[in-house]
Amino acid sequence: MFSLFYGLWKYVFSKTEFHVLILGIDKAGKTTLLEKVKSIYSKMEGVPPDRIVPTVGLNIGRIEATNAKLVLWDLGGQVGLRTIWEKYYEEAHAIIYVMDASSPNSFEDAKSALEKVLRHEDLQGAPLLILANKQDVSEAVSAEQLERYLDLNDLDERLYMFQSVSAYEGTGIKFSIDWLVDAMERSKRTEMLRSRAGIPAQI
Repeated sequence: MFSLFYGLWKYVFSKTEFHVLILGIDKAGKTTLLEKVKSIYSKMEGVPPDRIVPTVGLNIGRIEATNAKLVLWDLGGQVGLRTIWEKYYEEAHAIIYVMDASSPNSFEDAKSALEKVLRHEDLQGAPLLILANKQDVSEAVSAEQLERYLDLNDLDERLYMFQSVSAYEGTGIKFSIDWLVDAMERSKRTEMLRSRAGIPAQI
């Protein structure tokens, strides 16, 4: 009887765990973002920006935000590494797509890579957070300008948001992550992943 009540207590009071992909082409600031998110939510300093090197493969971060646990997968963005992204799609609850808003020359490549991500059936319905990063750089365009440039027409009814941030300074990060947690909690994709894993629907 004790084990039954303990199991029920653990289910009711344990925090939901979400898996989040951090994607984007190389030099967008994905790892800097991951380290800043870790420092904001864990109250511990992440790796300093000047010590961050390009990701070859995968960086993983774990945080607790509001009533959820997030496992963040930061994947390398070089052309030759983007083929591994899809290996993580099936288990992902949401996507954070990071763009260097101060580098217009990279926009077309970033847009092409994002469109390919959104077309993949294994990510259907996953909430999408697009970050116009590097707002600490004077040449950076706003999230609104980036949204007009990307002109994403077919988002298959997924929840999405554009947000201006500086992963270097931390501006806009907490608002963005809090929005993403709320979006994942409301997402039909989360319901689907819970059902597939045999987890009862939350009331």
